[in-house]
Amino acid sequence: MGMFSIATQHVRFAIKLACAIVLALFVGFHFQLETPRWAVLTAAIVAAGPAFAAGGEPWSGAIRYRGMLRIIGTFIGCIAALTIIILMIRAPLLMVLVCCIWAGFCTWVSSLVRVENSYAWGLAGYTALIIVITIQTAPLLTPQFAVERCSEIVIGIVCAIVADLLFSPRSIKQVIDLELDNLLVEQYRLMQLCIQHGDSEQLDAAWGALVRRTAALEGMRGNLLMESSRWSRAGRRLKALNTVSLTLITQACETYIMQNTRPELVNDTWREIFAVPVENAQDVHKQLKRIRRLLVWTGERDTPVTVYSWVAAATRYLLLKRGVVGNTKISAVEEEILQGEVLVRLDSAERHHAMVNFWRTTLSCILGTLFWLWTGWTSGSGAMVMIAVVTSLAMRLPNPRMVAIDFLYGTLAALPLGALFFLVIIPSTQQSMLLLCISLAVLAFFIGIEVQKRQIGSLGALASTINIIVLDNPMTFHFSQFLDSALGQLVGCSLALMVILLVRDNSRTRTGRVLLNQFVFAAVSAMTTNVARRKENHLPALYQQLFLLLNKFPGDVAKFRLALTLIIAHQRLRDAPVPINDDLSAFHRQLRQTADRVIAAGNDDKRRACFTELLEQLDVYQEKLRYWQASPQVTEPVHRLVGMLHKYQHALTTR
Repeated sequence: MGMFSIATQHVRFAIKLACAIVLALFVGFHFQLETPRWAVLTAAIVAAGPAFAAGGEPWSGAIRYRGMLRIIGTFIGCIAALTIIILMIRAPLLMVLVCCIWAGFCTWVSSLVRVENSYAWGLAGYTALIIVITIQTAPLLTPQFAVERCSEIVIGIVCAIVADLLFSPRSIKQVIDLELDNLLVEQYRLMQLCIQHGDSEQLDAAWGALVRRTAALEGMRGNLLMESSRWSRAGRRLKALNTVSLTLITQACETYIMQNTRPELVNDTWREIFAVPVENAQDVHKQLKRIRRLLVWTGERDTPVTVYSWVAAATRYLLLKRGVVGNTKISAVEEEILQGEVLVRLDSAERHHAMVNFWRTTLSCILGTLFWLWTGWTSGSGAMVMIAVVTSLAMRLPNPRMVAIDFLYGTLAALPLGALFFLVIIPSTQQSMLLLCISLAVLAFFIGIEVQKRQIGSLGALASTINIIVLDNPMTFHFSQFLDSALGQLVGCSLALMVILLVRDNSRTRTGRVLLNQFVFAAVSAMTTNVARRKENHLPALYQQLFLLLNKFPGDVAKFRLALTLIIAHQRLRDAPVPINDDLSAFHRQLRQTADRVIAAGNDDKRRACFTELLEQLDVYQEKLRYWQASPQVTEPVHRLVGMLHKYQHALTTR
């Protein structure tokens, strides 16, 4: 049944893609556009891109969102191109070089912004380059070309959206409802494992899987909000549920860690009640009722603080989950939960990676320019455009080399496919619009099936084939022009791949060290008497950085444990009753400044010196806490944090 459903979805999306391409082709020729190819190409990329990323039919709203990003990126690119041309029209070479730098700048920005918005900046970079290159022979036609380019792209996007709406867009709401139940069950099982103080490797696998599932649920929230405005209430609840789910993970893991030194923390009563197995969300709900009744009898003082916090978070989870499933009006209790804390965003830890991406894009585009000028090849401009497209879109992805190889395979596959259409199919069908549409629909259908399987080269083949076959108005058939265009694409992809291989990305280790130091800064900054600062919720941002660490260093358990322990320290210190006085407040600011210098240090020696200074200040801080008679709720987590920083000093200061 599941395989049949997947096959149905694959066929449905293939039909959707074919419909989008045919609709764009028909509208382009009906309204006598000069280059309907751009509308068709845009419809194909906007529809197929999300399917390739998702590995199947994209959720409802994904195509619309990608279309809006493409419009935004195109308009930014057109404005940038017009500005560059107006300022540098008298120096064509300088104009092209500045445009190469602009493409690199957009890639740099796209590497720092949220992944879902990076597509717009990548487009802004290569759109400007396309316009500047295309108008070299007729610069006075720049405004007209920019308007035509935007119009054709908007038509292609509208066609892709219409096709998506016609063929039953796939809603993600039912998947979210099911995942909320499954996530609750896994949260309870993680707490069971931590209460029983089971195998550490099993624990690592359990909390790592939960972090990934929570991050996936947050991604589903974005898809749900793209789907329709009627899910806005559910979206607010899901945003809060993300924090609640991360809180559950943190409290469970802290329960495990605290038992390493204090095994008596969890008594036999709690071990017995958490030993009951659960199969579904209803079982968890029943267990939580039993636990809450037990809490009434034992009271907060006789309950481990992590267990008490975990039960409170699980109760909030159940309340918000019911609201998401029913999409009901937000109650006063829910509103209090939703507005309880201010979310904080951390600075990106991938600044060095972003700079590598800048140089990769800029150097590859400049190399393409030199190749174009040196050879004088008419399709050198096409090679430059392909370089910009590949580098701009590949840099933000985890494996740019594989993206470049995918485009290279796609351009190779486009040679025979394009030749078949250019030499046989299109000349035979140009007198019949119906036959032309049918031939392109068949091509789109079969490639649409392969795109959903993430077949290497499939997306590149679709875009490259549409780009080299003649879909202009009027149609002309010059084989030399076709061959030049096809070879230009191939050369451009090869040059882009060569630059990606030569300009090595050595930022992985540095990014990991910056991420760990950001966790240290978060733990140190949690020691504050400022009421507004204590209300700031760093947890989603910290776990987002932890998720990045998981992706950068798969299998490095030591790094994950250190990061998780620092997150736990942050949460414990955030809730600790630090004595309020001017002496401690001033020292808190000094600690934050020193921790910030550790992150900003440019070399290992300076970083070690700043870190040593931080450790010395923390020793002084512990003395101050004893002088001001701070409670064990403050002194114990600070002591654990200082001990941890001493133990992992080498890992936190050396690349």
